[in-house]
Amino acid sequence: MRLYNTLGRQVQDFTPLKPDVVSLYTCGPTVYDYAQIGNLRAYVFTDTLRRALALAGYQVKHVMNITDVGHLISDDDEGEDKLEKGAFREHKTVWEVADMYIQAFLEDTKQLNILPPNNYHGAHGVYARATDFIPQQLNLINILVDRGFAYQTQQAIYFDVAKLDDYGKLTGQKLNDKEVGARGEVISDPDKRNPQDFALWFFNIGRFENHSMSWPSPWGEGFPGWHLECSAIIHATLGEPIDIHTGGVDHIGTHHTNEIAQTQAAYGVDLAKYWVHNEHLLVDGQKMSKSRGNYLLLKDLSDNAYDPLALRLLFLQSHYRSQTNFTFEALDGAQVFLKRLQAWADLKHQASQAPSPSLKQTYSETLTKIKTAVLDDLNTAEALASLSGLASQSDEHGFNAKAIQEILDELDKIFGLDLANRGDITLEAKDLIASRETAREATAWAKADQIRQQLIDMGLDVRDTVSGTLWSRL
Repeated sequence: MRLYNTLGRQVQDFTPLKPDVVSLYTCGPTVYDYAQIGNLRAYVFTDTLRRALALAGYQVKHVMNITDVGHLISDDDEGEDKLEKGAFREHKTVWEVADMYIQAFLEDTKQLNILPPNNYHGAHGVYARATDFIPQQLNLINILVDRGFAYQTQQAIYFDVAKLDDYGKLTGQKLNDKEVGARGEVISDPDKRNPQDFALWFFNIGRFENHSMSWPSPWGEGFPGWHLECSAIIHATLGEPIDIHTGGVDHIGTHHTNEIAQTQAAYGVDLAKYWVHNEHLLVDGQKMSKSRGNYLLLKDLSDNAYDPLALRLLFLQSHYRSQTNFTFEALDGAQVFLKRLQAWADLKHQASQAPSPSLKQTYSETLTKIKTAVLDDLNTAEALASLSGLASQSDEHGFNAKAIQEILDELDKIFGLDLANRGDITLEAKDLIASRETAREATAWAKADQIRQQLIDMGLDVRDTVSGTLWSRL
C-alpha cells in the first residue's frame, strides 16, 4: 500500500510500526454547528482510508476525537470560543449545544455509511470527547512545564515554540520564516513570548472571565486550548508514536504542527509516522460560506431527494488530495451512477442463470484492478471507473446471483455504498413482472405497458435484456 505522507512530501510505501496492526487517529468535529458537506468529505476520506487498510490485511485501531471545549474562532488562540458562540445562537448551554450537534454528526455519518471509531469506548460512546480527557490534558501540561517547554502569563499557559528546534517540520517552514509572516498580528496577550506560542490552558480572567466551561488546575481555574486535546487523547488511547494521523489541509500549518511539538517535547517521540491530509471542497468554485448562500448540509441534499450515498460516491469520484468543486450537476451525475450500480446490485435477487465462461474471470480481474487502484494512495476515481465498466457487462454476458453477491460484498468493504444489502421485492411485484413477460410474449403491448406503469407506481422499473426481464428500484 502507498500513501502520500505530508511529513515526507511524497507518496511513500506504507509500513506500519507493528506487523498487521495499524493505529489511526482522526481529527474530529468541533460541535458548535452542523457539519457542512466539506467537513463530511474529510470523514468519508478517513473512512475510505480505514477500509483500504483493512483491504490491505491490517487490523485497524481507530480513534476519533470530538472537540467540545477550547476551540476558538481563530486556530491561533484569538477570538471567541466556538462552543459559546453556538450556545448563544441556539439559546442553550454549551453542554446542550455540544450534545445536540454530536447527535446530528452521528446521524450524518450513519447516512454516509461511515464506520465509527473502534479503539475507545468511554462514558459518552466510541468518540473521544475532549471534556472526558481533562485530567490527561492537565498531566500533559504539567510535563511540559516541568521540562521547560511551557510558561505562564496572567492570561494563560503557553507552549514556547522557540524551545523546539524543529518546530514547523510538518510544513517545511522554519520558525524564522513564520515569525516574519506573523509581524503585525494583533495578539491579545502582551506577555506572549513569540507570536506562534500557543495556549495550553486559558485562565478564567479577562475575555474568559465568565467562560461557561472550566476546571480546577494547579495553576488556576480555566479550560484547555484546542491543540492540547489530540496529543492527550492519543497518549491515553493509542500511545505514541501512531502509524497515521489524518485531517484537513487547513490543519497542517497550526493545529497539527502544534500537536507534533507538544508530543515531541513531552514524550521525546514523534506523534505519528504518516500524516495524511484531504483537500478542501468548494461549492460552485467558491469557499463555502453562509454569507455567500452556498453553505450546504447533508440534510439540504436529502430534503431535495438526493440519496446521501450519492454524495459519498461524488466524493469518491475525485482524489482526496484534489481540491474538488461541488455542483448540483455533478451530484446529479453521481446519483445517476449510484442508481445504475444499485440496479446492477438488484440482479442478485433475480432468477439466476448460467453465467458466460468469461463472467467470473471478468469479475475477478476487475476486482483486482479496483483493489490495486485503492491501495495506490486511495485512487478511488480510477477504481470507480473499473466498477462502472463492470456494472455494464451483465447484460452482455448474462449474470449469476451468487457471483454478483460475492463481488458486492467485496465492493461494499471498499466503497461503503451499501450495494450488497439491498432487499428483495414483494411477491406482488414479482407476479406483475411475470404477467408482463407473458403479455409481451403474446404481443399484448398495451397490457405490458399498463403493467410496467403499475411497477413504476410501486417504485420499480423493468428493462428487457438478452438475459431476460430485469427490475431495478427507481
